Amino acid sequence: MSALTMRKAKEPGMEAAKVDWPRVEQDLDAQGFARMPELLPRETCEAIAALYDKDAGFRSRIVMARHGFGKGEYKYFSYPLPPLVGELRTALYPDLARIANRWNMEMGIDIQYPKAHADFLEQCHAAGQTRPTPLLLKYEAGDYNCLHQDLYGDHVFSLQVAILLSEPGRDFDGGEFVLTEQRPRMQSRAAVVPLKQGDAVVFAVHHRPVRGSRGTYRVNLRHGVSEIRSGHRYTVGIIFHDAE
Repeated sequence: MSALTMRKAKEPGMEAAKVDWPRVEQDLDAQGFARMPELLPRETCEAIAALYDKDAGFRSRIVMARHGFGKGEYKYFSYPLPPLVGELRTALYPDLARIANRWNMEMGIDIQYPKAHADFLEQCHAAGQTRPTPLLLKYEAGDYNCLHQDLYGDHVFSLQVAILLSEPGRDFDGGEFVLTEQRPRMQSRAAVVPLKQGDAVVFAVHHRPVRGSRGTYRVNLRHGVSEIRSGHRYTVGIIFHDAE
């Protein structure tokens, strides 16, 4: 059950804060990212993190150091996705698509995403992007994730979501979520996003519109994770386009 339906169903231990979409949209417009506090309860976070040690349900495992991505590792889920992961993808997409469509219009990009995530996936699959991209990341002391963008093919959805499954100060220290924004003819700006267990951050995958004195222009964003000083840190990433 997704975080957005958990609250309505009122199942024991399955409470989640309702997403404040006006605030999320405002924050995305202002800074290219927005927090979604308490999207998942602790029990659900720990259940998702526990999947990492199982072989079933994943299509591949990536050791970051082998590819120059940083240190640490992650696994891509296979289809069918775990119910919560799949339903989060479906439930969060419509509001994010509305924002992404407006962004594309403002940036002069001639792409409009369909209202339903299933229809967008059909477009991805028709173009040969058939591999699921939601992933589970695992870090331990000394690990980090270099700044990067999760593009995967020609069909790229403008926004993605990361949910912290571990509790800072209890399960790990360090490991802050970091974003950088590069504006034309300006130095890059960095942002550190404070997250607690169950909090999510939604952010621009590639670029976003910024209104300037001479109109709207695009800025380029990258994201990563700073070095883990101690403990273990798990994150689930919800990417809405599939990979080639």
